[in-house]
Amino acid sequence: MGCAQKARDWLCHDDAQVSAHYVLAPDGTTWHLVDEADRAWHAGAGAWGPIEDVNSRSIGIEIANTGSTPFAARQMDALDSLVAGIMERHAIPPERVIGHSDMAPGRKIDPGARFDWRRLARQGLSIWPEANGAGDFTANARRFGYTADVPLDTLLHSFRLRFRPAATGPLDDTDRAIMANLADRWPVAAS
Repeated sequence: MGCAQKARDWLCHDDAQVSAHYVLAPDGTTWHLVDEADRAWHAGAGAWGPIEDVNSRSIGIEIANTGSTPFAARQMDALDSLVAGIMERHAIPPERVIGHSDMAPGRKIDPGARFDWRRLARQGLSIWPEANGAGDFTANARRFGYTADVPLDTLLHSFRLRFRPAATGPLDDTDRAIMANLADRWPVAAS
């Protein structure tokens, strides 16, 4: 939705059958909709590593953005503080901070190619890999956490939304190297 207030109101409406723990507006306003201890229905069907029901094991943050514009500075500042607090309260390691497009490749595309994952990683709020490695892209993707049963092009698209947003074309050696680095440094089974 183009309007944060309308998105918040929709997430609070019974007919929506969707919710989130938090909603962040472009001006940095943060609405806390669902207690962190309670389940919110923000992610829909999706998996990450061995977790097959992400909704039951996650804290959902909806960031008001159409996906076609940069994320506002005040919104990102609010997100930094919010994520840091959630990670501290629940002992969440940075490799467990994921986007909807990570856990539901092909069905979800948010937060999208314009989201600044590197910013979060620089603060220890997420991870950022190096293009350092080799191997089977799909096998390494599963080791890292991408366990959805989707075609390679769908998996590649979701991976690139987060780690190579400007990349196009078929799977290449840089994709393989980055995914190998992710799987070697942050295998989901080990965290």
